[in-house]
Amino acid sequence: MTVEIQTDVMDPARAAALLVALGQEGAAADGSPLPSFFHQLYFWSPRPPSQLGRDGHPRVGEGVIPDMGLPRRMWAGGRLQFDAPLIAGRKAERRTTCENATSKTGRTGPLGFVTLRHEIWQDDAVCLTEWQDLVYRQDPAADEIKPTPPTARTDETDQRDVTFDSTLLFRYSALTFNGHRIHYDLEYARDVEGYTGLVVHGPLLAQLLMRFAEDILGPLAQFSFRATAPLIHFETATLCREGHALWVRGPDGRQCMTAKAVPRSK
Repeated sequence: MTVEIQTDVMDPARAAALLVALGQEGAAADGSPLPSFFHQLYFWSPRPPSQLGRDGHPRVGEGVIPDMGLPRRMWAGGRLQFDAPLIAGRKAERRTTCENATSKTGRTGPLGFVTLRHEIWQDDAVCLTEWQDLVYRQDPAADEIKPTPPTARTDETDQRDVTFDSTLLFRYSALTFNGHRIHYDLEYARDVEGYTGLVVHGPLLAQLLMRFAEDILGPLAQFSFRATAPLIHFETATLCREGHALWVRGPDGRQCMTAKAVPRSK
């Protein structure tokens, strides 16, 4: 099994920039713990233009992600286990393997499913383990009927409205070095991949749900999430919680993401 190893220094300036972009209070100084999921800001994999796919991602088949023969990529969900906080200003190492790659046929045609496992080490110990689930699809047909998204629950005990715009999506793409054009190239998102606008990053929604859960439940031991429908940049979303269950509800009541938070034992 191929293991891709990357090292990076947890630059506090990058974390501080994301806090500002999200409009969140807090600081990121050398020696301080990074907020949960902020490892997304690090371990960039820059590639020259000749090694990029048409969607702006690194071309598949040249690293740990196999070529599934399908052009559209989506981050379908993930799971995280937090063992210790990452510390700003210190070097860390990410070890990535492809745990699974399978092909299936769905209602809209062939699908490719890839699960990556990331272990992030700092000071000779695993700080967190992340499983990242990716889905690959064909381009939408001109006459394709899009499936009806699921309807979100309405029994939340806590909720928080969040808004997005093209500036936030651009800044998040830049800070995470995510070249996927559906998040910043409106013509590509609309005309090639068939969305009605720019697509809000799945990890960005997960980040907001994580922060929402921590504000209520405290530090987390585990967090899992699954994207169920795209959210578009001009839409207001509602973060919802009931117990350990969380979800994102779109303005029309559709379910965009579900999640489960497991708080750390006290």
